[in-house]
Amino acid sequence: MASTKIQSFISNHRIALITTAGVGVTLLCVRRYAAGVRYTNTTTRLDGKHVIITGANTGIGKETAIDLANRGAKVTLACRDMKRAQDAADDIKQITGNQNIIVKKLNLASLKSVRSFAEDINKNEKRIDVLINNAGIMRCPYWKTDDGFEMQFGVNHLGHFLLTNLLLDKLKISAPSRVVTVSSLAHERGKMNFDDLNQEKNYDKGSAYSQSKLANVLFSSELAKKLQGTGVTTYSLHPGVINTELSRHVTQSMGWRMLLSVIKYLIKTPNEGAQTTIYCAVDESLSEETGKYYSDCAKKTPSKEALNDENAKRLWKLSAKMVDL
Repeated sequence: MASTKIQSFISNHRIALITTAGVGVTLLCVRRYAAGVRYTNTTTRLDGKHVIITGANTGIGKETAIDLANRGAKVTLACRDMKRAQDAADDIKQITGNQNIIVKKLNLASLKSVRSFAEDINKNEKRIDVLINNAGIMRCPYWKTDDGFEMQFGVNHLGHFLLTNLLLDKLKISAPSRVVTVSSLAHERGKMNFDDLNQEKNYDKGSAYSQSKLANVLFSSELAKKLQGTGVTTYSLHPGVINTELSRHVTQSMGWRMLLSVIKYLIKTPNEGAQTTIYCAVDESLSEETGKYYSDCAKKTPSKEALNDENAKRLWKLSAKMVDL
């Protein structure tokens, strides 16, 4: 009797069942594609190396920290929220068994905080083998940093620009060493508004974010030129579309909440999103590469704007002036 009912149900709902199965297979394929490339090299060790990761208490920063801690590195979590950073450090220690996980205060929205952090590192640390400029803010309302800069440009670019420059001597002493800057595919929509970098005249949170991510790529490219012959190499990257806290300002509207609730299963997890950062931080094949842009653990060509050497030089000069370097 039960078998007859099942057969009847299948017969009456054949089209719906086939459609559902087809959608399921399609979504699975999309999910596998969206997951991107996984960095499969787990043998490279970082024993005796020191890695600094900004914004490492959550998302891809934390996942990056876990991987590098597993490789034996001493990892400094440079974070604004000390409680959350300490909680993350405790998690990383438990997961990896590596107890050499350090927490230090860094608020990239404050140049005073950046200078204080860099002074601490330069005074108390013997080396920096990898600096990962990971922290960021995305599509926020119009806010200003402590120093009066538009928040996305100030945190995503200027804070990391100053931090990197203040740590360069230590990076050079530790060479071969690396600077890895997390940018975004959004840089392709970016334009450097040199007449109004703070977007005070006509603020658009999307274009401000894209500008800051374009600045990341230009910064990494120009930094590579300035570091030629020092043994310090630089990389910028797109981690992918990821389900992290970075989208917290995007989800303020009901429409975005509904959209993200649908697509969250089709985008990268933080672990998947961390793969290209890990690749740029440790892969030995990149030791002779510098100033390039990466995505899915491979070198990619960035936007035309990102390849503009004159804009890279101009941005560097303006940034140095803005942070009083």
